[in-house]
Amino acid sequence: MTQDRITTRSASLPGHLIRRLHQRSTRVFADRMREAGYDLTPVQFVALDALRENAGIDQAGLAQAIAKDRATVGAVLDRLEQKGLIERAVSRRDKRARELALTDAGRAMVDRLDPLVQALQADILPGLTAKEYAEFVRLAAKAAPLDGPDG
Repeated sequence: MTQDRITTRSASLPGHLIRRLHQRSTRVFADRMREAGYDLTPVQFVALDALRENAGIDQAGLAQAIAKDRATVGAVLDRLEQKGLIERAVSRRDKRARELALTDAGRAMVDRLDPLVQALQADILPGLTAKEYAEFVRLAAKAAPLDGPDG
C-alpha cells in the first residue's frame, strides 16, 4: 500500500524550504566525506577554508567570517586542533587572543578536499539547470549577505 504525499500550507514557506535544503546539504556533505574516507563536518571544512585564506585570524574574526557564534567556533577549533589540522598561537598584538593557522596537514587536507566539496554542490540542488543553479546562488547570496546583521 502506498501513501500519498502529505502536503501542508507551510511546505512552500521559505523558512521550511531553507531548513529542508540545509538538511539535504548536510546529508550530501557527510555522505561524500564518508565515501572519501574523511571525518569532517561542513562547518569544520568552511573553518579550514577560511583559515587557508586568512592565516593569523583570531577566533572572533573566524566566527564572523563563517557566520557562526564564537562558542560554536571554539568547539570546532578544539576538534580541528585535536585532529592536528590547526594550531593556535598567542597573538603578538593582543596577548589574550589566539591567532589561528592551518598546520601542514590542515592545508593539505583542505586543498585535497576543495575539488570534492565544489563537485558535491550540484548534488545539493538536483534538478536545477546550470542557469537556475547560478540564479539560486545569486539570490541566496543576496538574501544572506555575509556582512549583514546575522553574518
